[in-house]
Amino acid sequence: MTSLLHRIVQTPDAFAFAIMRRQGPDGMPNALLEVRVGEVIDVDRLADIPLDSHDGPLGEVLALVPFRQVRERGFVAKDDGAPLRCLRVTEIEHISLSEALELLPADAVPLVNGGFTISDEDYADTVRRVIRDEIGRGEGANFVIRREFEASTEVPASRAVLAWLRALLVGETGAYWTYAVHTPGISLAGATPERHVGVRSDAATGERVVTMNPISGTYRHPAEGATAEGFRTFLGDVKETEELFMVVDEEMKMMSRVCSSGGRILGPYIKQMSRLTHTEYLLEGHSTLDVREVLRLTMFAPTVTGSPMQNACAVINRHERGARGYYSGVLALFTDAGDGSYELDAPILIRTAYINNTGHVRVPVGATLVRHSHPEAEVAETKAKAEGVLIALGAVSPSPVDRRVELAQLDGVAEALAARNSRLAAFWLTDQSSHTGETLLGKTATVLDAEDEFTAMLAHQLRHLGMIVDVVSWNDFDFEQLTADLLVAGPGPGDPTNLAEPRIQALSDAIGQRVASGLPLLAVCLSHQVLATQLGFNIERLPEPRQGLQLEVTLFGEDALIGFYNTFTARGSVLAHEVDVATYGPDADIIAIRGRAFASIQGHLESVLSRDGLAQLERLVIHALRG
Repeated sequence: MTSLLHRIVQTPDAFAFAIMRRQGPDGMPNALLEVRVGEVIDVDRLADIPLDSHDGPLGEVLALVPFRQVRERGFVAKDDGAPLRCLRVTEIEHISLSEALELLPADAVPLVNGGFTISDEDYADTVRRVIRDEIGRGEGANFVIRREFEASTEVPASRAVLAWLRALLVGETGAYWTYAVHTPGISLAGATPERHVGVRSDAATGERVVTMNPISGTYRHPAEGATAEGFRTFLGDVKETEELFMVVDEEMKMMSRVCSSGGRILGPYIKQMSRLTHTEYLLEGHSTLDVREVLRLTMFAPTVTGSPMQNACAVINRHERGARGYYSGVLALFTDAGDGSYELDAPILIRTAYINNTGHVRVPVGATLVRHSHPEAEVAETKAKAEGVLIALGAVSPSPVDRRVELAQLDGVAEALAARNSRLAAFWLTDQSSHTGETLLGKTATVLDAEDEFTAMLAHQLRHLGMIVDVVSWNDFDFEQLTADLLVAGPGPGDPTNLAEPRIQALSDAIGQRVASGLPLLAVCLSHQVLATQLGFNIERLPEPRQGLQLEVTLFGEDALIGFYNTFTARGSVLAHEVDVATYGPDADIIAIRGRAFASIQGHLESVLSRDGLAQLERLVIHALRG
């Protein structure tokens, strides 16, 4: 019988198809490729993805989720009309790699008029602007801005993606998924290193396990080959290390929203590909949510957007030319688990080439911009990320590369990776399913969300301490209806003195009313700064933002290692105030305040960077509740 892949190769436009080689549970690529064909259905929302019919579960559905779908979370995105496209699978085949390589076309796909649509100089200027105007003004910790390689070809899209798939299977290594997808008007091929989110059933416990996989930090392989010394230097680089920690924080926010017991951090590990190696963590937790809701609440990965997520979408909207299409969205494979539920495997759509019916080819790539970013280095990173795909497309010639060196096996690498965790919060490295202590057991708290989902991590830690917690958005908050024992005014982006912004004004009103009432208040980061202004302290912009920075501080007599994400700081004399303050540095930055029935903290006690965060959070909450 003729194989399904053979039929596709012979008449590719007769099918809507998806061909993929996925990474197995052991982290290695599966020996077999998976070939799927099916019926194409476009839907409006993730909740509309057709997983059920009157006859029961449908078996498998593969969804192409565009970036514009992030608007389902209330975030801004340019709308290019890219459809949320579903392939309802009707036929599946598993085929060996060797057999697939025999069938897939090996001929080249000629490209013309190829090049980046944004020059190196213009992209470097964008990097400078984002660091100065966004990170430098408190809009967030990191942002991913894309540029695109474009070209044209006369080869039909269905044929092109099959040829590109073969080249990627031969030339790329270490990918989480290597794939080609063809549907009417939308065709793509890629080799993505990164799983965004997965949901699987645990046969032993019956629970549903959610996994996320933040990858960040990029080591570009030198042409002369990697060395232990060079790779260890990369692992010790402050910018690369902080970049990974910041995206772990951002994905832990998501895990805290979708998993009742929070999430546990596993790793770090390395993800080695043909020309790049990344550092990564795995995050695991348990959830009872529908898989489509898990996907909605985790749109999209901070490694391809930034943090905090809502503001990252706004920054992308300001600085990127045009809409993203499917770049930074996901492929989402839904598989019937056999018990009435579905499992999910959703890799991020990066390192991917897109081609439309007119032969227009696009390869979007981006770099993560942080306070330590060097514009020229970020330009080079976008080129390195594109190179693996562009080689497969035949757009650039492969440079000589020495034989593959297994970087994880080099001397000192395992130790350097393990050392990263010594300064992280043990709370997030272990199981958090049960609460600790009795002091706060049964106390209630309302967490006021100021557009930074660190509030989800705060809420989870407070629940771990025994409290009953709800989270309310700033624009839904009604002070008159507040009955909780404790109000936690949360963090957020922006200038705390800009009362013309409705969010800042709402925070100021809530904090002022709570202090005036004499009822317990805890204020965090942005809200700490708002409280400080009401107490008469000055707010000043730091000469260099402390975004994703870990500091050793003293908080009311106790030394602590705390993570900070701030561009502004409170300063000034405390002699005229009936409060206690904790300060840091030669300029006496006010990093914590305690008064009657209130406390505040500039740092993020909930962050994975706050090794001593949970203990300090408990101290401040107890102080506020004691009045």
